[in-house]
Amino acid sequence: MVTPNRLVLFGTVCKTPIRKVSPAGIPHCQFVLEHRSQQQEAGFSRQAWCRMPVVVSGQVSQVLTHSITVGSNLIVQGFVSSHQGRNGLSKLVLHAEQIELIDSGD
Repeated sequence: MVTPNRLVLFGTVCKTPIRKVSPAGIPHCQFVLEHRSQQQEAGFSRQAWCRMPVVVSGQVSQVLTHSITVGSNLIVQGFVSSHQGRNGLSKLVLHAEQIELIDSGD
């Protein structure tokens, strides 16, 4: 049974993408997406802001990431999972399944 876990986030790439290949030969691209917006909550307007690490995995997805640079505006859709860093702290990471490049950031 698949349990719902979906996130759609618009933002700007704020750190240079890092491209790696796992020991199993799977290509990965990692970058950080910064989101800023104004949202309505309990009848009030508030500023929303976050930085979300994004991971794109697999050969087909890597074609999408070649044009992603710092300043690129993207809509990323995927699922979230917790990753434990070297310092032992956990952080949420967005595993991208779809990426839409809004502009090149130029």
